[in-house]
Amino acid sequence: MPSARKKPLDQQVIVITGASSGIGLATARMAAERGAKVVLAARNGEALAEIQGDIARSGGEAFHVVTDVSDRSQVEALARAVIDRYGRIDTWVNDAGLSIIGRLEDVEDADHRRLFDVNFWGLVYGSLVALPHLKKSRGTLINLGSVASDVAFPLQGMYSASKHAIKGFTDSLRIELKEEGAPVAVTLIKPAAIDTPFPAHARNYTDREPKLPPPVYRTEEVAEAIVHAAEYPRRDIYVGGGGRIMSAAQAVAPRVFDAVGSGMAGLQMRDDPPRRPEGSLYETGVGGRTRGSHPGYVMRRSLYTRSALHPLTTAAVVAGVGFAAAASLMGGSRHR
Repeated sequence: MPSARKKPLDQQVIVITGASSGIGLATARMAAERGAKVVLAARNGEALAEIQGDIARSGGEAFHVVTDVSDRSQVEALARAVIDRYGRIDTWVNDAGLSIIGRLEDVEDADHRRLFDVNFWGLVYGSLVALPHLKKSRGTLINLGSVASDVAFPLQGMYSASKHAIKGFTDSLRIELKEEGAPVAVTLIKPAAIDTPFPAHARNYTDREPKLPPPVYRTEEVAEAIVHAAEYPRRDIYVGGGGRIMSAAQAVAPRVFDAVGSGMAGLQMRDDPPRRPEGSLYETGVGGRTRGSHPGYVMRRSLYTRSALHPLTTAAVVAGVGFAAAASLMGGSRHR
């Protein structure tokens, strides 16, 4: 069930980590277009400055704070900068994240730890630092999980583990806030495969260039879900019907899904050699891009997600189509 409606988007101050590319960047642009004051946070200061300028030239309002979310002191500095500038935080989006492509036994311990420092601890720091401010503003915390919060994928074992951990942390935090009576909504977003620079930013231990397993959805579908949740919070939002089906299949028949999942390794690899195997685990990647280079078909919209976000509108459309079809049939029968 959705929580009570929050402030209109054009009255909100929204903080977005991982805002230099992919989902974070698409969300920042969309939120700014709809009137929100947007705070951009990521490691790539050059890209953030360009994005801030682009938003300003388009009539939006944004500023950026260079932040490595794996360092709690930098996340605290980010929050202070937002409060100093705007006096409040209405929505905080924890989007920063990356992956490693490779068998668990082949990946170095230091790389495993670095991934968890960014994906899990970065989200934990963002959540805990944001909470005092969100309690004051009666705001919303939005955490980016994944379909990998529910299922596991070969060659991305530690990424899957980090997303499982994010789900456990987010669910526990939501319960504690409810027990406390805190007026903070907590939403977990679970995207399926999304056409972002995610594969190119991953640390790659294999001898082939990674790609996303189908079905793949466009970045703006996730941004739409995040922006919607900032105003109309929900407990969980799946982006992509394919991901929802995988989650349901794993819950109902886990052994069957394990057998299917074991064949997914090949779907995650191209035939060409890796272009940048070091990825962005330690160094910043190319910023300013929302889309990746997925070689296959990209779904423009997720009808499942749109209907989940707008159930009344969807019901009205379905009813209208049904009424029109019935009227057409009745009209045809009268002329027979």
